[in-house]
Amino acid sequence: MKPFLCWFLLLASVAFGLPRETLFTDDWKFHLGDLAGAETPEFADQQWRPVTLPHDWSIEGEFSPDHASATGFLPGGIGWYRKSFTLSPEAHGKRVLLRFEGVYRNSTVWINGQLLGHRPHGYIDFEYDLTEALVAGGTNVIAVKVERANIADSRWYPGTGIYRDVWLTIVDPIHIVRHGVFLTTPHVTEAFAEVNSTCEVTNTSTESRTLTVSAEIHDSPQGNPQSLSRATTTRTLAAGETWAFPLYHPIEHPHLWSPSDPYLYQVTHRIEVDGKQVDEVTTPLGIRAFHFDADHGFFLNGKPLLIQGVCNHHDAGFLGAAVPRAVLERRMRLLKNIGVNAFRCSHNPMQDDLYEICDELGFLVMDEAFDEWEIGKRKWVQGRNAGTAERFGYSEDFAEWAVRDTEAMVRRARQHPCVILYSIGNEIDYPTDPYVHPKSRQVEIFKDSPGQPSMTRLAAVAPSLIAAVKRHDPTRPVTMALSNASAANAIGLANMLDVAGYNYQEAAYPDDHAAFPDRILIGSENGDSPEAWAAVRDLPYISGQFLWTGFDFLGEANEWPNHGSEAGIFDIAGFPKRDALWREALWSEKPVLHLSVSQGRRGWRESDWNEPRRPNEPVQVLALTNLPKITLSLNGRSIGTSSPQNGIARWELPWEKGELIATGTDPQGQVHRATLATTGRATALKLHAERLELRGDQRDALHIIVELLDDAGRRVARDDRDVKVTVTGPLKLAALENGDQNDPTSPRSDHRTTRRGRALIILQGRAPGTATLTVEADGLPPANLPIELK
Repeated sequence: MKPFLCWFLLLASVAFGLPRETLFTDDWKFHLGDLAGAETPEFADQQWRPVTLPHDWSIEGEFSPDHASATGFLPGGIGWYRKSFTLSPEAHGKRVLLRFEGVYRNSTVWINGQLLGHRPHGYIDFEYDLTEALVAGGTNVIAVKVERANIADSRWYPGTGIYRDVWLTIVDPIHIVRHGVFLTTPHVTEAFAEVNSTCEVTNTSTESRTLTVSAEIHDSPQGNPQSLSRATTTRTLAAGETWAFPLYHPIEHPHLWSPSDPYLYQVTHRIEVDGKQVDEVTTPLGIRAFHFDADHGFFLNGKPLLIQGVCNHHDAGFLGAAVPRAVLERRMRLLKNIGVNAFRCSHNPMQDDLYEICDELGFLVMDEAFDEWEIGKRKWVQGRNAGTAERFGYSEDFAEWAVRDTEAMVRRARQHPCVILYSIGNEIDYPTDPYVHPKSRQVEIFKDSPGQPSMTRLAAVAPSLIAAVKRHDPTRPVTMALSNASAANAIGLANMLDVAGYNYQEAAYPDDHAAFPDRILIGSENGDSPEAWAAVRDLPYISGQFLWTGFDFLGEANEWPNHGSEAGIFDIAGFPKRDALWREALWSEKPVLHLSVSQGRRGWRESDWNEPRRPNEPVQVLALTNLPKITLSLNGRSIGTSSPQNGIARWELPWEKGELIATGTDPQGQVHRATLATTGRATALKLHAERLELRGDQRDALHIIVELLDDAGRRVARDDRDVKVTVTGPLKLAALENGDQNDPTSPRSDHRTTRRGRALIILQGRAPGTATLTVEADGLPPANLPIELK
């Protein structure tokens, strides 16, 4: 945004009034490296680089073996951000607040040289009141220092910088506090629902005031002239007092929220003082009721529902940790399309957009606070489980900040109907990392060593975190992702939880259900094996599972040049792997039929019908399907009919050039078909765009898939080429990704080798106008795409 536009937003006219909350992401300046005095308003920052937030400076660096494998072989460091702004005279007498959705990590914030505060946690939103330090009618300067000198501070890639949105809030001295609206649905049927709304209001003025709080429920995001319910309450609030105002709403014949029908109402809370409205906040409402049952699993709106979830970290490949909403939405739609109905925030709270998207698309969410508590876990430097590890991280700040950070997670998440679970920790009980116990299960290669702390300590810490959750939301259960159930049982930790999450411990389900019949069990992290799925499908008391993971992610890398995990069912570009196709066959309600081939137990596994790596050995053909019978033919000859087991029908046959066709009929009599054909050399480039328009606001994102095609128009998976991307006009190449976690090409490069005949281009617009995307590859005609920026 141009400087005068930002100025206009802040200096709003009397006719339109001041917006309550405004994005505060334009016209920042950035400097990589530490500088003395950079917090002072008079500091000379004219040579600093202009940036638009969100901004992750680690992804702007180069992959290097000199960095840490745990965090993706990318750099960190210390950086400074500054922003100058002027407020409208209308802001006089108001409170001016600054909210950060997340800064990784160890952020310190100043306004006009005055210290506002420090926040070590990199994934928690926080807010500062700027009011008393502002210069009325003059220039104000925000300065933010971000410290991440030790880059081996996480077990995955965290990013570095102000990598989430920042918001400026201007409110009356009497106003609704941040995340102060809390909506609950204690009684829900198809005929009638009761909605309780609580609105937390603070009076920062110097005198007592009588105020009226109202809440109005509308049947659409735009709001109907006729509301479904309106409730009011009045109370006198003393100077400096904060009060939670309760309101009650009976709703006849509610439209219930669910993953299959994520219907959202809107609730608008208004504050009036002396007949004048002084504040207004609108919050989404999903009317739903859920509960877990120790014998029968999870129920939503009175009906059993199997939780079919994935875990995921917060990065998006070569975009790093600063992820536009459109990128998140594409990823969530990919998951939704294969039957995923739940998402676990691994292992930290996510950006606001994620929860809003889950509300809108219909995902159940497990929010999660921490990956470590008082003592740091191993963060590998030279490769996973290789060499030595560091233990630096959030654990150094846990004792001081954990309760406040847990409360902050809950207060934000409780606004979202998608959230059904709060996890206070991931694998805090992991054997030997760092705690030990005589009843630990044995995992990996590590043994107890002298001086390691007793796991019993966890039973002393957990109650304070559980209490922090319950103080702010007693309606949702508390869980942990336990990796060591035998030890967690022995110290009493598992029994403290409303829901016990088990990571990779399907074998323990029957015995623990028998030993603890009142315990609610869920697979909080699971592999994608048939056995792991059977444990959920066949045991009614298991509420569901969360696969590790939905998408590949940066960090938790093996030895160089690998820079990220390949645990996902989708690769880091969002292209489906075989496991995604198989999971669709298991989880989707629509007819599914895909073909895949393999050779050898761990060898060639592809979705093409080109010559295998061992031509003289037979090839296994797999149909990934939920259809009852599949018939396979090769070059018009029948190979046979097979009934799938666990979503897979199988054949074994010699490879032969040509076309492989699988057909099946669904219960409604519709015939479905999948084909694989031998392809020739690449002769053309093709660009697949989800749309041809893009907002020129530096926030929207456009995904374009580039494919190599043969003369028959088929994607060529065995003739990869280096492709170069050029953009003209107000267009920015945000990322060029091929999904290969072993390709150390710079994340900011404009060229990259395709992988299996394709790559993903992500574009962002700098301003309105017209632009052109051009993609070139050696020996092929270039491909062009015009793009309109709105």
